[in-house]
Amino acid sequence: MKEYYSMNIAGLDRDLPLCPLNDKLMIGAFVIFGDPELTTAAAKALNERCPEHDVLITAESKGIPIVHEMARLNNNERYVLARKGMKLYMRKPVKVEVRSITTDHVQTLYLDGYDADYMKGKRVVIVDDVISTGESLRALESLVNTAGGNIVGRVAILAEGDAAKRDDIIYLEKLPLFDAEGNPID
Repeated sequence: MKEYYSMNIAGLDRDLPLCPLNDKLMIGAFVIFGDPELTTAAAKALNERCPEHDVLITAESKGIPIVHEMARLNNNERYVLARKGMKLYMRKPVKVEVRSITTDHVQTLYLDGYDADYMKGKRVVIVDDVISTGESLRALESLVNTAGGNIVGRVAILAEGDAAKRDDIIYLEKLPLFDAEGNPID
C-alpha cells in the first residue's frame, strides 16, 4: 500500500500523506501549515487567476495561511475569517452549519457582525485550501450572502475528486481520491 502521493503544486514538489476515509477510499492530506514556501507560491499563483475583488474570506483554520498571504501580496487592508466557535469579541454574529469531509461532525461557522458589515455590497472571493465536497464552500457562500456581499469568485489550491469538474471554482491542481491501496481514482 502506498503511503504518499507526490504532486507539483505552484511549481513545488510535495508528498501528501494518504489517509483512509473508510475501507475503500483514501484522501491525500494537504496541510499547508508550516510550509511558507508553498504558501507564498500558491498565493501568488491564485492571485494571478483571481477575479477583481474587494474582500477575501476563508474559514478557519487551514485556509488562514493562504488567505493571509494572498491579502499581503495584494496589499489588501484586511481579509475576513469565519470562525468555528463564538468568540467574546463578536457582536451580532452570523452563523451557519457545515459538514466537511475531513470532520466527523457538524460544525458551525461564525462571522463577526463587524466583518459582515465590512463585506456588505463588496465583491468577495472565497478562498480555501482544498475544495472537495463543497460543503465548506456552501457554508461560506451562505455567510457572504447573509452579509450582503457579492461573490465574484471561489478559489482553492486544490480541487479534490469531482470538485475538479466544477466550472465555478478556480484551482491550481487536481487532487484525486485514492483506493484502499493508494492508487488514484479518476
